Amino acid sequence: MSDEMPTRILGKTGERVSALGLGGSHIGKDNLTKREAIRIIRAAIDRGLNFMDNCWDYNDGESEIRMGRALQDGYRKKAFVMTKVDGRTRKEASRQINQSLKRLGTQHIDLLQHHEIIRFDDVDRIFAEGGAMEAFLEARKAGKIRYIGFTGHKDPAVHLYMLKVASERNFRFDAVQLPLNVLDVHFRSFQRSVLPALLKENIGVLGMKSMGSGVFLKSKVVTPVECLHYALNLPTSVVITGIDSPEILEQAFQAAATFEPLTRKQVATLLAKTSKLAHNGEYELFKTSSYFDSTAQHPEWLGDDSARVKELAAP
Repeated sequence: MSDEMPTRILGKTGERVSALGLGGSHIGKDNLTKREAIRIIRAAIDRGLNFMDNCWDYNDGESEIRMGRALQDGYRKKAFVMTKVDGRTRKEASRQINQSLKRLGTQHIDLLQHHEIIRFDDVDRIFAEGGAMEAFLEARKAGKIRYIGFTGHKDPAVHLYMLKVASERNFRFDAVQLPLNVLDVHFRSFQRSVLPALLKENIGVLGMKSMGSGVFLKSKVVTPVECLHYALNLPTSVVITGIDSPEILEQAFQAAATFEPLTRKQVATLLAKTSKLAHNGEYELFKTSSYFDSTAQHPEWLGDDSARVKELAAP
């Protein structure tokens, strides 16, 4: 791996991954051509950014397709590939896993995550008989995936419930993805409640929403590099950031190259100037609105388990 990007260890997996990860959502958007996206992904990998984020539902699959093309010609062996699926049932999760493998053009996914765990019933459905966890475990046994995690952006209580239910079933996640940023600590904080639980179990920490999907920057209070430095200062394995141009790629590498552990005073200064922004979660729209809740807008992605529910509910 190149010396341009520092690396960290992904929890108990022992995998060495880049401190910054390339976000899959941005790479599939219409403002980029397929050729430009491939060029950005390969440039990132060539310079040592090896953690590739993606999801089955990003841009109707275009994000996975573009990444799959970029990972050809020897790039797959240089990358740590993570993707996510929405299916809550065994049947739907299995279908999405196989589709992701095909799009990504790979025989295995390094880390597969249950996507968008934002409701308590997401947890119950995943761990139910015939639920998505069965599909994940079958895929791991078959060699289709190596590690298992979950993501969510809405409420730290839901993350803690997911961890609790998993523990009750003697299952331990390899990684968890959660919002970690300069506003989160002030409001419904993942950093305060979920991060310590992950560190206690040495579960890989995947930070996201370091800039609130760009919303924080509109305040003109913090800069992109300040946001990335704050997230990197936390005990994260990877901080995933959206990259949709060569300029933003360069910004990510600049942030990594200039990062040094922040002093308590520097952290306090950052948090002091963001405290007003964090009031009532106004800028953390992923927590306080449904705008980023893709599975709420597309419940069909979760899969149909109504037959099981009706059977149980019948008099």
